[in-house]
Parts: sequence; C-alpha cells; structure tokens
Amino acid sequence: MLAGTATLLAIALYLCSRFTQQARLRRTPFTVWRDVSLATAAAALALYLWGCLHVFFLDDQDQSEECELQRPEGVPRLVGLRGDFIPLRLVCEASSGRDYSVIIPGYINPSIAVLLLLALACALVSALLHHKQRTTTRKKG
Repeated sequence: MLAGTATLLAIALYLCSRFTQQARLRRTPFTVWRDVSLATAAAALALYLWGCLHVFFLDDQDQSEECELQRPEGVPRLVGLRGDFIPLRLVCEASSGRDYSVIIPGYINPSIAVLLLLALACALVSALLHHKQRTTTRKKG
C-alpha cells in the first residue's frame, strides 16, 4: 500500500510538471502519448489501491462476517479466507469447495484491465512515433 501510494504520488507530480510553460513548449506527439499512457497507468494503480483499501480496513472478524452475509444459497459453511492480489479479491472458501468473492467491488478488476490495456496501447503509439521521429531526424542529418 505504501509503495503504491508513493508511486502514484510520484506519477501525479510528474504529470503535473508536464503542464509548465517550458514543458508545453517542448511538447511532441510522442511525449503526449507517453503522458497519456502514464496517466492511464496511474488511474489503474489508483483503482487497485482503492480496492486494497476495502480489505485493509477490515479485520478478520469483519471479513468473516462479510463472507457469511454474502454467502450464496446452497453453500454450506465457511472454512477459510484467502486474499488474491491478481486479480484483486477476497475469497471465501466453503466446505463444499465452492469459493466466492466478497468486499472488492465488481468494477475494480475489469476497470484495471481496460486501463492497463489502454496504457499499453498509448505506450506503443508513443514508441512508434518516437521511432519515426528518430529515423526522420537521422535521414535529414
């Protein structure tokens, strides 16, 4: 949690620095795509941390109560809990072998996946534009 928060703050500070007058004058298409890629990766990290906070502030007793409250019909008793970090979830293990997830909102993992795919696409566009700019510069010089 601390490393993720520090990373998110560092990315946010860097992106804010990109709005200065000097940075705007040196702006190129590949730097804009790079910054968009960083912004979407930061949004994915923020969502991941938001999901972690849902589990972080609950003690074992509260987590067990959530499992009991959200236990589906036909599932016998709870035998354990486990947390998975990828995908982010808190899994309630039932004696029948049927597991179910609780606490983490359902929109967290799909949103993170979409944001990370978007960040990857923007990074690829940025790399292609940077490569194109470098090869054009070499041909001229």
